[in-house]
Amino acid sequence: MTAFDSNMLKVYLVGGTQDVGNDPERFLRDVEAALKAGVTAFQYREKDGSQLSKAATIDMAMRLRKLTHQYYVPYFIDDDEKLALKVGADGVHVGQKDQRIEEVIQRAAGKLLIGYSCNTAAEIAKANRLAAVDYVGTGPVFPTNSKGDADPAIGVVQLAQLNAASQHPMVAIGGISRDNLNAVLNTGVAGVAVISMILGSQDITSTVKQMQAAYSN
Repeated sequence: MTAFDSNMLKVYLVGGTQDVGNDPERFLRDVEAALKAGVTAFQYREKDGSQLSKAATIDMAMRLRKLTHQYYVPYFIDDDEKLALKVGADGVHVGQKDQRIEEVIQRAAGKLLIGYSCNTAAEIAKANRLAAVDYVGTGPVFPTNSKGDADPAIGVVQLAQLNAASQHPMVAIGGISRDNLNAVLNTGVAGVAVISMILGSQDITSTVKQMQAAYSN
């Protein structure tokens, strides 16, 4: 298991085949382009319209493990610690609507890094009591089309308040674009997680480089 470092949250790519028109080969190409360009973490998230079978999802997870190893990028799997352990991923990300976080901690603590979605003050307070959680993911910051069951957007003011209350490093997600990236980073979060900003980009390499550069502005 890779040791957790909050720098891995800076340019955090999330995605699955549903985010590129259910084209597995394009997905692999785009993810590799992003890894090569310098994303700092990658989360495999196969849901919301995916057409992959369970067997194909496992195969994809294994292929992605090889790619992330090749580029030395921490690899998380969304809401499936069994799959994460099976393919040798670095971590698992748990949503509020997914499995109960206590069960995941019981099975995966010490074996996987653990990310936890927290979008309210009460959820942040609970996460603060969970030492096994490595980071929290918070959002959607802005309206997003990438997640069909997304909660209402919280905006940058509430994001800053939640970040100040969190004892864990925070990665912001949801509707983040070139136009609002600096406003998100100004809240003090450790990083940003994006789907369409990278996977929907005409020039993935340029987009990743611009995201990296935003931290030195």
